[in-house]
Amino acid sequence: MQAQIEVGGIAGISIGLHYSWFIIAVLITLSLAGHFHSVTPRWSDTVVWSSAIITGLLFFAALLLHEMAHSLVAKAYGLKVRSITLFALGGVSQIESEASDAKSEFWIAIAGPLASLVIGFAFLLIGTLSGWLPGREPGTPVMAVVLWLGYINIMLAAFNMIPGYPLDGGRILRVITWGITHNADRSTRLAAQMGQAVAFIFIMLGLYRFFAGANFGGLWLAFIGWFLLDASRRSYVQVELMEGLRGRPVADIMDRDCPTVEGHLSLQDFVQEYLLRSGRRCFAVVQNGRLSGLVTPSEVERVERERWAQTSVQAVMRPLSQLRTIALDTPAIQALEIMSREGINQLPVLSDGRLEGFFSRRHILGFLQNHSELNSR
Repeated sequence: MQAQIEVGGIAGISIGLHYSWFIIAVLITLSLAGHFHSVTPRWSDTVVWSSAIITGLLFFAALLLHEMAHSLVAKAYGLKVRSITLFALGGVSQIESEASDAKSEFWIAIAGPLASLVIGFAFLLIGTLSGWLPGREPGTPVMAVVLWLGYINIMLAAFNMIPGYPLDGGRILRVITWGITHNADRSTRLAAQMGQAVAFIFIMLGLYRFFAGANFGGLWLAFIGWFLLDASRRSYVQVELMEGLRGRPVADIMDRDCPTVEGHLSLQDFVQEYLLRSGRRCFAVVQNGRLSGLVTPSEVERVERERWAQTSVQAVMRPLSQLRTIALDTPAIQALEIMSREGINQLPVLSDGRLEGFFSRRHILGFLQNHSELNSR
């Protein structure tokens, strides 16, 4: 999941917000305002809304700490963590590679719920030390904020332990099956199937509660189920993808039919004779038979149309020195990780400085589709 807004970084990990975060932030603030008003109707509107906003911000800070726990443990095991993105239903850590063994995966998975439990009990302890007793209503706004954060973080830890992948509980279920089967792909597939089953239960229960009169609460539960179902399906597809690519070099999958253009060609001729006619979006720029750069519609769009006839492809291309290239024997999984990490859709494949082909997402999907059809026969 990509962040739309970058808000900073911690321990070398970029922190960002998905657009859906703003939707849930508003909904949580409105919900908290209603909660505080019903619990302590004597408070003024200013106190209620101030408490709601502060509580909402602290809640998202707790979510960030939950994800930071995952990320820091992952880094301790030598995995590279690129970013953390907060979105509608919590957060997600962008860990660039999988844990190499079940033990590492277990501690990475359990770190988040443990962090939420510690945060939750810490808030309840603060409330107890401040004079609150179980069963009594909070006497002050500060007490109300502390107690809500205590209970919600404990509930967050419990929710994440539901055995539905990719929730933390589902990841722990994957670890258990991994330890039994000694097969990471099979374990992920089983955990993802369990995640889909849990998601269907959430959706059905949420719709039942909605029609039974729970209104927004029922729809919210169904929405969580829908999200979990989508995430579980994506995890399942990713397993199939990795299994199909494992052990294969890019030479087995890449596109060897490389569209090339000469660097001296004008942008006007390039657009009319190549870009519009071929349907391709990426062209290799060659000089004397050797790759010198790449040109895509993005480079063309930066030049005013009136200057296309006087501007050469070489003048706007991305030069070879700025390109990420790979060799014929590069493992396909490694090449896919490079594309995901750097946000690109294709990689030029070189051999002794000459262009051999392109390794692209489009050809990966085509290869896997053919692979799946042949295996199903």
